[in-house]
Amino acid sequence: MNVGFPYTVEAEENGVLFVQFIDIEEAFTQGDNLEEAAFNAVEVLSAMLESRLEMNQTIPEASICPDGGFLAYPEPKIQMAILMKKARGNRSIVELANAMNTTLSNVEKLENPRNSASLNQLNKAAKALGKRLVLSLE
Repeated sequence: MNVGFPYTVEAEENGVLFVQFIDIEEAFTQGDNLEEAAFNAVEVLSAMLESRLEMNQTIPEASICPDGGFLAYPEPKIQMAILMKKARGNRSIVELANAMNTTLSNVEKLENPRNSASLNQLNKAAKALGKRLVLSLE
């Protein structure tokens, strides 16, 4: 599952770079240079996705990054929450808690970007969902 979201960068007349996410129209920002624009892109993406998670709104599937586009990944806690929610699919949190032999509150934490989960908890959840946990440092 991919949680990298593409965005475009356009130079405005005053030289400021305007950032707009393709899949999340309310996520936009700017920067004085590409490095600042990329940093701000991650910040606004993380904030918008966290808000959607908290309000139980849909998280869109990320589009393929177009030629000349850029890709941003939300903060790790938000990636975790999105990936767990998508992996769970139509299964209830109660079903997952039973499959993991753990409490409902422990499973709810996996989908809450304000909480931290251990790798052991994530791995246990992945196995209960018929998945495997894969980590990557880029």
